Amino acid sequence: MALFFRKRKGREAGDEQWEDGDGVSRETDGAPRRAVGLESPHDDGDADEGVSELPPVAEPLPRPAKPRVIVVANQKGGVGKTTTAVNIATAMALGGLNVLVVDTDPQGNASTALGVDHSPGTKGTYEVLLDRAGIIEYAQPSPHSPNLHVLPAAIDLSAAELELVNERGREHRMRDAINQYIEESGVDYVFFDCPPSLGLLTLNALVASSEILVPIQTEYYALEGVTQLMRTINRVKGNLNDDLELSTIVLTMYDARTNLSREVAEEVRRHFSAQTLATEIPRSVKIAEAPSYGLPVITYQPKSVGAVAYQAAAVEMASRGAGEPQGS
Repeated sequence: MALFFRKRKGREAGDEQWEDGDGVSRETDGAPRRAVGLESPHDDGDADEGVSELPPVAEPLPRPAKPRVIVVANQKGGVGKTTTAVNIATAMALGGLNVLVVDTDPQGNASTALGVDHSPGTKGTYEVLLDRAGIIEYAQPSPHSPNLHVLPAAIDLSAAELELVNERGREHRMRDAINQYIEESGVDYVFFDCPPSLGLLTLNALVASSEILVPIQTEYYALEGVTQLMRTINRVKGNLNDDLELSTIVLTMYDARTNLSREVAEEVRRHFSAQTLATEIPRSVKIAEAPSYGLPVITYQPKSVGAVAYQAAAVEMASRGAGEPQGS
């Protein structure tokens, strides 16, 4: 059965209160604010423990002039690729945009975080790459938003790279599937969550995308993975995808109280001033806890500083790619 997105109207944001890392309580008017500081393990701006019963309140986000296909990539592991992909995707879906997350990591962490089954044998990314199945056949709706769908990755995907080696047009399998899906679904954003390697799975995502979003951890060696990734981007542009551009950098695990985080942020902005978002994603207990509940922090604790930061990052990204007005 074909799965199509349903438009969802945004709701008015009410007043809410949150605390940033310096422990100071701040009133907000419901609009996202730039997150600062380090979240305390014992006082993180939301007194309730466990899963939040209420979804985050989101303002409607502007729809892009044409669908944006974005690969979330960084060759350095542990920088928050999956966390960034699932939270920005969820925030955009809750803002009324139609979003697809393609899980290309055999571990299936993005599928888990978005509440989608990816047990062995679950059909998804493997069938799209190996059997040329249509994405719309296997994309599952996420329980976090009616506008959010996920193409899951089961453990079977770990064999895909070996099986693709001798296939003709192996680098273009996902691109062909995405182009078909865009025509069928009315999607606004597609996000690829990639493994921390440059095999055929990541290459397929790079060839299928027009933009790259790079999460950069504000710690030592932050730019090393980006330097390697830029070499890969240039090789892909020269041979397989001339449209690929580094469009967005998100600073993650940011601690405004340390010189190191501030210095790394300044260095990244010096090299990539146009691409780096103004919003930094802070180190956050709630961000770290959310996956254990099978949730993105956006729906796990929507008032925590981590959730507010990801909401703000989504607003920035949507504003940069704004095209036709919402609801047109």
